Amino acid sequence: MGIYIALGANQPAQYRGLTVTPQETFVRAVVRLQQFGINVSKISNIWQSPAWPDPKSQPPYLNAVAAVNTQLVPLELLKVLKQTEAVFGRVAGKRNAPRPLDLDILDYKGRIIDGETLILPHPRMLARPFVLMPLAEIAPKWRDPIKKRALTQWTARLAINDVAPLQRLGSLF
Repeated sequence: MGIYIALGANQPAQYRGLTVTPQETFVRAVVRLQQFGINVSKISNIWQSPAWPDPKSQPPYLNAVAAVNTQLVPLELLKVLKQTEAVFGRVAGKRNAPRPLDLDILDYKGRIIDGETLILPHPRMLARPFVLMPLAEIAPKWRDPIKKRALTQWTARLAINDVAPLQRLGSLF
């Protein structure tokens, strides 16, 4: 079992006085995470998905999933992820609002946590094709720690109208 983090963005970020694209944000965020002892061992291709709930209301999202190694415990990791989002201009607010960076812990070594601050595995990941498809690229043998189902069982349950609009854009690095 590994540690998996989802990366998402659909707005340019402000970083050190520069405006950077979502792809550049992902690269710079990975570099920043390394400064905190969070090392990316694998990263998926970038996937584009329509904004939700109304694709016409905002730009499409870019998404990726990274496998990481760290000595940080889950809550410490979450804290670094939220600080990193803030560095790139993320402001906590309305759910599903446009954002320059979204970082979520999907799974932390198969641990099951049901806390006020953190729920693992991520409670909505299994219904999100923009998470499951990139995860399948880097961790095809991943299993849901709660229901013990294989990733292929979850991807097979996705509605075709949710999967069809996804586009694999290519590698980040």
